[in-house]
Amino acid sequence: MLITLLFVALLAFYVAWNLGANDVANAMGTSVGSKAVTLKQALIIAGVLEFTGAVLFGHEVTETLATKIANPALFAATPQIFVIGMVTVLISCGVWLQIATSRGLPVSSSHAVVGAIAGFSWVALGVNAIDWSSIGLITIGWILTPLISGAIAALFYSQIKHWILDRPNQVVQLQEWIPWLSTLLLGVFGVIVLPSLTEPLTNFVIEQVGFTIPAYDIPLLTGAIAAVGLTIISWRQLGDLGDKGEILPNPVERLFGRFQLLSACFVAFAHGSNDVGNAIAPLAAIVYINRTGSVPTDGITIPLWILILGGAGIVGGLAVWGKKVIATIGENIIALQPSSGFCAELATATTILIASRLGLPVSTSHALVGGVVGIGLVQNLKSIKFETLKGIAAAWLITIPVSATLSAAIFSIAQILFF
Repeated sequence: MLITLLFVALLAFYVAWNLGANDVANAMGTSVGSKAVTLKQALIIAGVLEFTGAVLFGHEVTETLATKIANPALFAATPQIFVIGMVTVLISCGVWLQIATSRGLPVSSSHAVVGAIAGFSWVALGVNAIDWSSIGLITIGWILTPLISGAIAALFYSQIKHWILDRPNQVVQLQEWIPWLSTLLLGVFGVIVLPSLTEPLTNFVIEQVGFTIPAYDIPLLTGAIAAVGLTIISWRQLGDLGDKGEILPNPVERLFGRFQLLSACFVAFAHGSNDVGNAIAPLAAIVYINRTGSVPTDGITIPLWILILGGAGIVGGLAVWGKKVIATIGENIIALQPSSGFCAELATATTILIASRLGLPVSTSHALVGGVVGIGLVQNLKSIKFETLKGIAAAWLITIPVSATLSAAIFSIAQILFF
């Protein structure tokens, strides 16, 4: 069993590696494309934040994927079949993500995992083992996510363009808008990140100090202080950028570049805490079965070493293979400026937040591509490179059926060999 665990751990690392190479472009692609940061800087920043998010907050999503997607009760009498199924999920997702990454195509790792689980469940237990309602929700999410994100990005960018970029004195206009932009940025990302970050402090105040406070008071206070601080810092930076004969060519875009970098940091942290589960959930389930002899049917504790393994894999894949997908999103759909890249990332976060509240399973990749296209519609329809979009859409369409077919085929071979 030790050899099996080592093999599965290597597979989980392989999936995390491919996930890092493909999905981390969601955080940094537009920042690199708009020249807000260099590729090397993006790799370092995303690497640190992805790893931190995965290790600190990756357990919740991992726990859900390990116990809620496949019906564990159906495998209670045959845990060894569940183990083989989880192994086929890892192989299928890793192979498909590697193929997509090699072609520079941003795909959804979440959809690949769901497709792979559906594939092996069908072979193992029949068509009724698949939760078709979940597949239907994913399909709805696939259609709606880029449309909603594109609409939000177009709305944000059209307002920034009208009130700041198209005005004769951009610097003065931006000075007036900085408080609102700071509040909007930290409001959207704060809702995603701050409740998790401040939860230990909230629990300490309630349990140790004995002062009962609502769960969102500390996140709201933290966000408000951060928004005021960001406003003051941005005013000072804008003054430095625009004074002394305008040493820098475009102080407005330079400041938007700093806003965009901050938004990218939030996306990277949130992505690490959420999507790491796609790589390590099967490993966590197999470790649980090895320890207890039973299939996990409820919440399980995720060992720290598994979270570290997933975070390290994401960082490694991003560093070695992440360039192609970053180039696709950041440069090969439309030409981006920091102001437009900032709007695309903000739209992505808003869309994912709304979907989470509605309980819809969606893809960050779909949201970001939709946001970038929305910017292109406001700028100029001819600026959109539709050939790139055709390739991306094709990859989206076939992710679930390809991963399901791969998983079904590998599981069938495994059944012949081991049972």
